Amino acid sequence: MNRLHGTRTYLVGAMDRVPDAGATWREQITPFLEERGIVVLDPCKKPIDVGVEDDKAREIIEAYKETGQFDKIKDDYSVIRTVDLRCVDISDFIIASIDLDVHACGTYEEITTANRQKKPVLVWCQQGKRNAPNWLFFMLPHEHIFNSMEELMDYLSFVNSSKEVDHFKRWFFFNRDISGAIT
Repeated sequence: MNRLHGTRTYLVGAMDRVPDAGATWREQITPFLEERGIVVLDPCKKPIDVGVEDDKAREIIEAYKETGQFDKIKDDYSVIRTVDLRCVDISDFIIASIDLDVHACGTYEEITTANRQKKPVLVWCQQGKRNAPNWLFFMLPHEHIFNSMEELMDYLSFVNSSKEVDHFKRWFFFNRDISGAIT
């Protein structure tokens, strides 16, 4: 069984104020997801020509802040938020990395948006599940909060291949034929 084949996931996590712009963990998990036929939406490699959040964009935003040109931040760069939230909209589930040492603003909005859409929101707390913010436990099934990326990947493997999956009123799998078309 390859239940997750053809689904889309969006990789949510801090990109601002982190040394690698959030790329490392995304690069580590992407091959695992793609091997299962999951389409990966990665904000570090957006599949669109607008709303790109790269080093150049961050430099310009910081320059606007330093020079007090705050209106230009929204005028020129709010499309980043629009594109990111659209990626949440078109995903079947999201994977979020939470690092308690990094202030993550957009991450929590993306988690909340996906949660309101009743999608599976899988959270890896880098400091461990016991240290995850209480609010996440209020919002999500605790079975969707993980100690490590490896635990999260084990869970996805289980969802992908097991005959019985506790849906937590989140996972819904459409009937597909052998080509992957919805029947």
